[in-house]
Amino acid sequence: MQIPEIPNLIHYAIPFFIVTVILEIILTIKIKLDEYEFKDAGTSILMGLGNVFIGLFTKGIVLGVFLFLYQYRFFTIPFAWWSWLILLFAEDLCYYWFHRISHESRLFWASHVVHHSSQKYNLSTALRQTWSGSFYSFVFWIPLLLIGFHPIMVMTQMAISLIYQYWIHTELIKKMPNWFEAIFNTPSHHRVHHATNPQYLDRNHAGIFIIWDKLFGTFEPEIEKPVYGLVKNIETYNPVKIAFLEWVNMFRDFSFSKTSFLNKVKYLIKPPGWKHDGTGVLSSDLREEWEKKNRQA
Repeated sequence: MQIPEIPNLIHYAIPFFIVTVILEIILTIKIKLDEYEFKDAGTSILMGLGNVFIGLFTKGIVLGVFLFLYQYRFFTIPFAWWSWLILLFAEDLCYYWFHRISHESRLFWASHVVHHSSQKYNLSTALRQTWSGSFYSFVFWIPLLLIGFHPIMVMTQMAISLIYQYWIHTELIKKMPNWFEAIFNTPSHHRVHHATNPQYLDRNHAGIFIIWDKLFGTFEPEIEKPVYGLVKNIETYNPVKIAFLEWVNMFRDFSFSKTSFLNKVKYLIKPPGWKHDGTGVLSSDLREEWEKKNRQA
């Protein structure tokens, strides 16, 4: 099978990211006056640059693992137009489950929390990426290799998905046409995902297609104004603290909690907020409380 040379799409997209961030700053200041937070945006950009730098090493590791596992594939899918079409949906489904588990398991949340740590929502927020997730989150895409998609195809589609999700991090676009909102992930849908309003918590995990959230029961439309950030915000602009604070907290709970070893392990796999003594508050608890109040109102 002939393998085409495909460039690193993320690197080619960086100039576009820079230009559009600057354009959004100009439009935001013009429309909303002083609401743009430059220090927060600077932190996001530093996080993004760190992610790109770390990716220079991790992408080689991931490709090596993917090539090894590809030897055990059930089929061999060629580099054909129809293969890319199938992969578009198959990869997006893998992304949905990666993204959803990243909110439902603290081990994956420890790296994903970085992306949610900003209390602002703009294009720079899209650049606020993990420094640790690329070392292990690739496991969610392994099924594609075993099915028979070549590692180069899979990694290319992963990059396409990441680039697509860049433009949905903005408040300047209110709504897309109804048909587009029904099928694709949009700024409106993704604002919900980044919000801390109880009804919005752990909703809209889509990458490109919002259909997965509708299919698996995690869709929530944007109704009231989103409040961005975390349930308990990280009050710092220090990118190193943002990158590793949750890792430190998670391993502190694992190491020093006075409980059984099984419960210690649960600090790694249970949702963020879980406590072995039952005092923890989960996103699902906050949502249930909100739903109860609305039923009584």
